[in-house]
Amino acid sequence: QVQLVESGGGLVQAGGSLRLSCAASGRTFSNYAMGWFRQAPGKEREFVAGITWSGSNTYYGDSVKGRFTCSRDNAKNTVYLQMNSLKPEDTAVYYCAARLSTVATTHREYDYWGQGTQVTVSS
Repeated sequence: QVQLVESGGGLVQAGGSLRLSCAASGRTFSNYAMGWFRQAPGKEREFVAGITWSGSNTYYGDSVKGRFTCSRDNAKNTVYLQMNSLKPEDTAVYYCAARLSTVATTHREYDYWGQGTQVTVSS
């Protein structure tokens, strides 16, 4: 089992920044690829970013490329999502997720999920 806890969400104005964190406990964190997803009301859960177990490769959804950066610190069992130039359409609940093997862009392929953290971007 892997337990994931997100933090760092909140209310920010358009153009602002937030940094989300996801702290992991349980199994060996460095064995897992990590993903960030988001879900707005009435919408499907959307892939935002992913990072391989070593941190050497990152992947981004088209809507966040160039604005968001995913990183991880395996010594701290934590993955981060730095979000810059935020837009109102980034408003959603953000989730981190873990899976063995490599990064996947579909939420059904992840085994473990955090409870989510709300990000609200005002215009």
